[in-house]
This record gives sequence, structure tokens and C-alpha cells, in this order.
Amino acid sequence: MDPFALLGVSPDATPDELSAAYRRLAKEWHPDRQMTAEATWRMAQINAAYDAARAAIGEQAAKRPLAAERPRAGRPPVAAWVEPRLRRALGAELGRALHEGEQVLLVAPASTWASPQARLAVTDRRLLWLREDAISDRVRSLRFDAISEADHRLSWPRRRTATLRVRDHHGRRTSFAELAPATAAEIVGHVTRRRRAA
Repeated sequence: MDPFALLGVSPDATPDELSAAYRRLAKEWHPDRQMTAEATWRMAQINAAYDAARAAIGEQAAKRPLAAERPRAGRPPVAAWVEPRLRRALGAELGRALHEGEQVLLVAPASTWASPQARLAVTDRRLLWLREDAISDRVRSLRFDAISEADHRLSWPRRRTATLRVRDHHGRRTSFAELAPATAAEIVGHVTRRRRAA
């Protein structure tokens, strides 16, 4: 199955075009609108195609060097100490938000309540995320020593994705949805270990 063909977009579609195609098909085939076995089957295909296409677009973007990442003469790239694969996944905006020497453990696409398109980075010091669809105040962070609890749960009903939930010492909750279950579990484990070490 070609996920791009199923969604009706070309393989070089932008993330916005991909999301628009997914929403259009979901409005037509969602089981809440059509309570048939065909609608359920079709929506499962659409969800799988959307996940596969998002992953493919992310891999293509990670392979392309960004203009902001290319070093100018005599200047090191943004976040030069970070492994190149992770630096590409971070992008220039999150890279500039890192503190000197801050190590990046993983970068994953996610969504938050305030931003359906976000990029979450886990460093040796904090959670750092970019709200890709925000106009201003795009980069947010939460230090591990400010987190009072962290857990994850599988998304209902298909349980193919997970939501990472963290609460800070002031009781504020932040959730990161649409993560791979293994990624969410890895982040919870890392946050828990860092909190115990602090």
C-alpha cells in the first residue's frame, strides 16, 4: 500500500498538505459519521497511511540539510556538539535553544493540547519542545528537577500511539500525544532516573 496514494497526495507533499488530506478523509470515513464495517476498515487504513506518510516525510526532512544548519565560513553549526543525526532532527530552532554542551538523547514528533504539530526533544537536563504551528513563543521546556511525576498511557481505542503526561511541582500538567509507545516508555524511564539522581 502506497500511503501517499491512499491519502491522495504526492510523496513530496508538505506536512500541512498531508494533515489536510488526512482530515478530509477522516471527515468522510470516521466511524462516528458512518457506522459501518467498511468505514471502520477504511479509517484504519487511513490512520496507518497517515502514520507511514508522516514518518516518511520526517525521514526525508532529516536527510536534507537546513540552510540554518550549514556552517558559515569560520562558524560551527548550531549545536555542533550534538550527534549529526539528532542535530538534523532537532532543527535550527531547537538547536539554538540548547545550552552549551547539553546532550540530546532523542527527538520525536508529538502533539500537545496547544499545538497539534510539535517536536519533542529529551536532553540530559530537561524536556524541550517546539510548537511548530505557533507564531510566537514556539520553544518551551521543563527541567527534570521541576517535574513531580511522569507517566504514559496508550491511546484509546487502537493503542498504536501513547501519550506522555508530566506534572510539575506547581500541579500543572503537560501532555505529549501521538508518540510511539516505546518512545513514551523510554522518556518516562529517563525522566524518572534523572529525578532520582537530582
